[in-house]
This record gives sequence, C-alpha cells and structure tokens, in this order.
Amino acid sequence: MSEFYDSLETRNAEQREQALCQAIRKQIAHAKEHSVAYKLLLKDFEPEHLLDVNAISKLPVTRKSELVEKQRLTPPFGGMEAMQNGRLTHIFASPGPIYEPGTARTDFANFARALYAAGFRSGDLLHNCFSYHFTPAGAMVDSGAHALGCSVVPAGVGQTELQAQTIADLRPNGYVGTPSFLKIILDKAHELNLDVSSIKKAMVSGEALPPSIRTGLIERGIRVQQCYTTADLGVIAYESKAQEGLIIDEGVYLEIVRPGTGDRVADGEVGEVVVTSLNPDYPLIRFATGDLSTIMSGESPCGRTNKRIKGWMGRADQTAKVRGMFIHPEQVNKIVQRYPEISRARLTINWIDEADQITLQCETSCADQSLNAAIRDSIREICKLRGEVELLEPGSLPNDGIVIDDIRKYD
Repeated sequence: MSEFYDSLETRNAEQREQALCQAIRKQIAHAKEHSVAYKLLLKDFEPEHLLDVNAISKLPVTRKSELVEKQRLTPPFGGMEAMQNGRLTHIFASPGPIYEPGTARTDFANFARALYAAGFRSGDLLHNCFSYHFTPAGAMVDSGAHALGCSVVPAGVGQTELQAQTIADLRPNGYVGTPSFLKIILDKAHELNLDVSSIKKAMVSGEALPPSIRTGLIERGIRVQQCYTTADLGVIAYESKAQEGLIIDEGVYLEIVRPGTGDRVADGEVGEVVVTSLNPDYPLIRFATGDLSTIMSGESPCGRTNKRIKGWMGRADQTAKVRGMFIHPEQVNKIVQRYPEISRARLTINWIDEADQITLQCETSCADQSLNAAIRDSIREICKLRGEVELLEPGSLPNDGIVIDDIRKYD
C-alpha cells in the first residue's frame, strides 16, 4: 500500500505551481459568478491576469475578524458561499458567532489526506471525539473518514467513563480529537480497569501537542500526529510520520504575510497565515486566519514535496488601546512603508510613570537623527499619539511575527 494518499503529494514545485495557478484561476471565475461577496471584491480582477502564484498577492485579503459583520449584513455566510442548488447540508455555529457551511461534497474539509498521513486506512474504525454540537469539527472528520473508507464512532466530547467503556467494547483502532482528551480517556480506562489498547493511532488537533503528552501516548503504544485546521477552511496543514513541521494540504494555497497587511514575507519569517481554498462551495480567497506561523526550508523527509509550516505560533490580532486610542498593525505598516530604510519594525507599549508610553523600534542601517524625527512625526500623524523611536541594527528584533508588543504591567 502506498505511503502517499495520491500523486499530488509528490509533484515537483513547478508542476504544483502550474496546477495551483490553473485551479485558482478557475476558483476566481467560479467565485465571481456564484458568490455575491466575491462578485464585488474581485470586480477589478480577471482570472486570466493570474499568470503565476505571485499575482495572488495582488488580490484583496478578507480577515476572519470581518466575518461577523459580513454575515450580519448578508446572512448566513456573508455572501462568501458559491454553492450550487442542493449542496448545503449543514450550517455550523462557531463563537462570534460565525456561521460555516457543511456541504454534500466528498471530504468537504480536506480531512482524508491528513488521516491517511496519520496511518488511517479503509476499513478502520475511528473514535471521533471532536464536538458535534454546533461547531463543525465532528462533521468535518466524518466527511474525511468516510471518503477514506473508515467507519466512525461519533463520540463527541465529555462523558469520559462512557468513552472508555465504548472503546473497550467496540475496539476502534484510531482516535481523532484533542490530545488532552485522549489522555483523560486513557487515564479513566486505567482507573476503571478497562482495556482500550485497541487504539494504535491518533490524529489530534484543536490545541497544542506538548512533547510530554506525545511521549506519554507513544509509551502507551499509540502513534500520534497532529493537523492544523480552522472551522472555515478545514485542514490547512498536517503532520506526517517524519514529524518535522506540518505539510501544507494540496487543497489550499498558503501564504505568510506581515500581520495587518497582505504583503508576503520571506520564507522563514514569522507572519500571519493567509489561505486560498480550492473548495468551490465556500471559495475563501486570501482568507487571513489571524494565526501566526512561518514557512520552513526544504522538504519533508517523508517524501511529500509541498512546503511545510512550523505550526501554530500565536495570534496575529495585535490591536491595542493606548491613551483611549486603538492602534492596529495596519497603522504600524503604513509608517514603515513611508521609509524604505526600515527593514522591520515593532511598536512596544509600556506603562512608565503611571502613563502609557509607545516606542517604535525600527531595524535600519541608517542611524540618521533626521530619520528618527521623521518617524516620530509619522507616528503622531497616523496613530494620533506621541511616540518615541528607537533605531536598531538589522537583525535586532525577534523573528516572532509580533508587530505590536504590549508589555504594560500595572502592579
């Protein structure tokens, strides 16, 4: 049996880029025709303008934080959906609230590939401990598992004793859910003297997978791998048995941008994850997730050739309130764009002498005091606040994607 889900996983970079360009051109045309929102958002962009993947960076970004208002004005999905008649099967509700569609499309959330990489195969019985209540995770996993030929125990969350008893009775060989809940179930089974040793593999998501929990699961004979998902997009990237970063799913195009902008950063630099989905039912184009990550160098030792991300590295939503005024990453970026001498910047907010103080730290090879003064003026003009400027040598700031660093302490 093949190590790979399909031949898409081993394409060379040129083949993948050509195929992505073609798929995204088709997606843009489809979205403009069938989506109310994208008809307006993409009115000045024609699919044939997409000559290479670099052209994608010229498309507008839609931020997850905008969806609540979009959906309030155009319920239920803000006009972002582009489904044909009869495709909608579910409407999910995530905190916000934000509503997401589930459709009759096979593997609508891209879970089959991630499950396959985690060792799941046709005929397996999978114990699914993601929630089926309002949120889409449970149904997303089901769709991918069925596409792969797996049967599912729809266990959901909670009822730990019943979870352990069901595993002991039905003998599923795989688990999907959060890693912490799997540990809770295993501990409960041990307490009740129930045999749950049938679980040999697990795909986890929804929270961090600390090395201590991974090691503990391995010691219990369970192969465990993780995937990175969102309720809007499904699987974005997944871990292979090499466990060296998360491989970007073949059903999405992923960019890393400077937080608060649509500007791509160099591979290796931390920024915000922006995803273009190839799902025609919900064609999210340049969708900013609000999550931070970075592109890793090289290819996975497992043989899959798509790019890898390091995984979830925090949140990009860094808005702060200073002296009654909100400061957004977009404002910091506007300041930086005025001065080509600045290679990277970070706005630090501190509490000094019982007052908010802001300092824009700028990496630059130019230590001219006139530059310092000009940047101070730009802070006042754009942020409507007085601030200090600190000019630093290139490479001085941490590579962590933070644009606004609020370090205020009031004690």
